[in-house]
Amino acid sequence: MKTGRHPKRPDPIDAHVGSRIRKRRTLLGISQGKLGESLGITFQQVQKYETGTNRIGAGRLYRISRILEVPVSFFYEGCEDAEDGSAAAGNDKDDPLAAADDRSLLEALRAFSRIRDPELRQRAIDLLKAMADAETS
Repeated sequence: MKTGRHPKRPDPIDAHVGSRIRKRRTLLGISQGKLGESLGITFQQVQKYETGTNRIGAGRLYRISRILEVPVSFFYEGCEDAEDGSAAAGNDKDDPLAAADDRSLLEALRAFSRIRDPELRQRAIDLLKAMADAETS
């Protein structure tokens, strides 16, 4: 059965799943090497999974979900868009999570998640909103 895709390009679903793995791994501050070590594979293999170059077996995807502390379904969220190409690999500009490939955003999310004081968290949100408003006006 022909899929209509170029044989050298990753399947859009594989690329989407890999992108979700990369975003979650980066958000948690886990290196490709550390994830690979936990799985008993090389960091190069993790790279291939994250780009969609290599497919991930069900058992390994389950182990990845346990390491990254998300359900397996997390990796498939939004894959309907990836399959039809409308937001393949998280490129939907209207989706703030699509920007999660941006390292600075992930660093900000990690730092923000460490703030425990609710008032301080709200002040950080207010500051970011004010900065964004100033940028757009």
